[in-house]
Amino acid sequence: MAENTIKIRVKKVDDVTHVKTLIKHEMTSTIHSKTNSPHFIQEVSCEHNGFTVFKANWGSSISKNPYLSFKFEGGNPGESITINWIDNTGDTDSLTTTIG
Repeated sequence: MAENTIKIRVKKVDDVTHVKTLIKHEMTSTIHSKTNSPHFIQEVSCEHNGFTVFKANWGSSISKNPYLSFKFEGGNPGESITINWIDNTGDTDSLTTTIG
């Protein structure tokens, strides 16, 4: 993808890191697609310090421009978080930000 499709906010509260993301993606299924070709995100993952702290397998039933929110224990302000996604056509995107 040419432009970044991910918006992310990460904040630490006590010992829990809160991650909120918005992904710009059409997420079409064969039911609503004019071309009968589904186009949807298959996998979303989050890495912190080289470890996967969140991973989700999605299908065509997820809404357009999905919002995702999750929490994990640990993380310190200034450390990096990376969100990745891959869709069923092979398109990918990734964004790295720091914990606030």
